[in-house]
Amino acid sequence: MHLRLDLRNPSVAEDDDDALLEQVQRATFAYFWEGAHPQSGLARDRSGRTADPNNDLVAIGGSGFAFMALVVAVERGWIMRSEAIARIGKMLSALERTIRYQGVFPHFINGRDGSTVPFTRLDDGGDLVETALLLQGLICVRQYFASGHKDELEICSRINRLWLTVQWDAHIKPGEEVLYWHRSPKFGWARNVPIRGWNEALITYVLAAASPEFGIDAEIYHKGFASNGAFRNGRDFYGVTLPLGPNYGGPLFFAHYSFCGLDPRGLVDRYADYWEQNCSHARINYLHSIKNPHGYAGYGHDCWGLTSSHGPKGYALSSPALDFGLIAPTAALSSLPYLPEEAMRALRHFMSLPEGKIAGRFGLIDAFSPASKWFARTYLAIDQGPIVAMVENYRSGLLWSLFMSAPEVKDGLRKLGFASPHLGSDPSGEAERKIR
Repeated sequence: MHLRLDLRNPSVAEDDDDALLEQVQRATFAYFWEGAHPQSGLARDRSGRTADPNNDLVAIGGSGFAFMALVVAVERGWIMRSEAIARIGKMLSALERTIRYQGVFPHFINGRDGSTVPFTRLDDGGDLVETALLLQGLICVRQYFASGHKDELEICSRINRLWLTVQWDAHIKPGEEVLYWHRSPKFGWARNVPIRGWNEALITYVLAAASPEFGIDAEIYHKGFASNGAFRNGRDFYGVTLPLGPNYGGPLFFAHYSFCGLDPRGLVDRYADYWEQNCSHARINYLHSIKNPHGYAGYGHDCWGLTSSHGPKGYALSSPALDFGLIAPTAALSSLPYLPEEAMRALRHFMSLPEGKIAGRFGLIDAFSPASKWFARTYLAIDQGPIVAMVENYRSGLLWSLFMSAPEVKDGLRKLGFASPHLGSDPSGEAERKIR
């Protein structure tokens, strides 16, 4: 089954937004279906526009997005339910044989045997954020198939076993009150990266608080991730007030990765309204391309989106504060829930670019530079996945509904002092007591 993005279909390209989104989602899903690692079924870290890489590198966080994409594919009728169950079973078998560190998965694994592929010399052990992104996808799968037949219920049981063995509290240094990103069996805490916000890792604290056996206290979130409110911003950028995070908001994946499952609509705690946070972040990113302070050719109302991506000189972490002239389609497309008109306008512009360069076998390529006319010849799992997930959340809210329906997720959010329409009333009133 080859799912190709037809950039020149006039009935889609001119006036049918929903058909266009269906086409883009489905073509992007092919990265996780046709382009999956052949032995494990998990997500390759990256792949080529025309060919698979000559390696077995699998991304754990990217595989979390793959699980979400499979749920969307079943719901949309792109694959049969039985096909999804077979693939999910294969992927779970690979995860079950993967070397873990107190239940925590590494950043990268070898798809053939589950061995750890060090992310850096000192990072050869557990990666808590990648593990959280994986579990976000697995919980969506579990919730989707929870009322199914015997094979589907077995899938749910296997997911529960992986979820319940993650020792989130093992990533707290003795005497400290913050989670740490990495822990190595050889080098201990030498990588030394505390998970402090605002960044992509809110999902990590929610799941760490939600864990029935290895949960963290709420103070770890408040003192660690939120730094007792020090992650607030409150300044205006291009006329938009940014509640949290670095100046200009940082790369747009901050508004995507955790929120493929976490529903930001009405999600509030003592620090912020997270719908406002993400909409403001996306709008600042969009307005940056209109203001275009560096004068990059091609930027504008219909060409925007700065996040992590491939670039001419390798992997680049782009944002309005660190702008290399790289536009990543995932940045605008995954922001569809926040800026629907602006995202659709960007999508139609992307599809007007040279077809042989802007698209390939898995939809739109990872990034391009309109100024230098450079186009990536690659895809990244962590960029492809949010396109499928966030476009679906815009179209139907499916993944938001699934993830927020999980009892543990609700418990974790309540424990940390969040309020959300998914949680019902907030008897403590803590989420409403915003610190000024």
